[in-house]
Amino acid sequence: MAKTGSCLLPLHYGRAPPWLFSKMKLLGRAIYEVIELEFGRDEFLRRVSDPFWFQAFGCVLGFDWHSSGLTTTVCGALKESLDPWEHGIVVLGGKGSASRKTPDEIQSAGEKFNLSYSKTMDLVYASKMTAKVDNTAIQDGYQLYHHSFFLTEDGKWAVIQQGLNDSTSYARRYHWLSENINSFVNEPHSAICCDKKEERVLNTVANESKESRSIMVDVVQENPERIKRHLIQLSLSKVGFEYGFTMSSEHEIDVHLYKKFIDLNEFKPRTYEELLAFKGVGPKTIRALALISDLIYGTPPSWKDPVKYSFSHGGKDGFPYPVDKLQYDKSIELLKTAIENARINDYEKLRALDRLKTYASIE
Repeated sequence: MAKTGSCLLPLHYGRAPPWLFSKMKLLGRAIYEVIELEFGRDEFLRRVSDPFWFQAFGCVLGFDWHSSGLTTTVCGALKESLDPWEHGIVVLGGKGSASRKTPDEIQSAGEKFNLSYSKTMDLVYASKMTAKVDNTAIQDGYQLYHHSFFLTEDGKWAVIQQGLNDSTSYARRYHWLSENINSFVNEPHSAICCDKKEERVLNTVANESKESRSIMVDVVQENPERIKRHLIQLSLSKVGFEYGFTMSSEHEIDVHLYKKFIDLNEFKPRTYEELLAFKGVGPKTIRALALISDLIYGTPPSWKDPVKYSFSHGGKDGFPYPVDKLQYDKSIELLKTAIENARINDYEKLRALDRLKTYASIE
């Protein structure tokens, strides 16, 4: 697994009209077929895992380039247009309640692709862990509401998921790729693009959080009374990451949080990944462990937003980093080639190329 990027998008309500969605399905399918023929399925997974290419792809299909609806609509169009028998790839999950069906859909797809039970369960785990990392291990204020799992017949995958910040009404998109897997919990990003850099983000999967992750695992191994003392020392914020360090006069603790610590104590996770994957471990548990690691043991996690690139073309005006012009040009050229060779009529080709040209000119 390699997490390959995220984008920040303004939240736009509504959905694509039926006539547009129908055209998006046809063009999306045609572009996929060219990429598969010329470069293979693996390259298509790499492309959708690139947040800039994916955004340009959505624009080519006819969707507003800066709308959060692009993510859900493009994934939905590909889910309906790509056939597992014909194309050897399937798109699972989706928005809202559809995202919760992903594990069952993966098992069904595993049977279609004749994948082993063990491999299929690994894929279910990958789906759950990508969501767990972006919702819990990284606490940036964006709650996931969309999760699409791209799966090829040989068991390779990519994930595109999106979260909403209720306070700002912005959406942030996260991309994952199964290639070059190293770890779910240590620097899984190769690119993150976002126009807004948050002031304070708990990022327990940053390399700077390595020692803190180790302390978190040690903390839940301690005896229950010591764990209780740790919790008494902390005054946890329910919405932010403020440094609470107060002692309640009545020595009150969060009963539900304490119970989760005891459950972890009985489970005795050997690694941070096992701790994070444990059922019921959510943002509050991880935040408490991060604060204990920081305030009591003097081993802080990373509190920096892992954003690396601004939305759309990378670093506008060099913020946060300059645009990778070579990679950007390569992405645009691949899309241009795919459109020119797609099995669609000339009129639709010209319209798609015109949309790509318009997107490429946005600076």
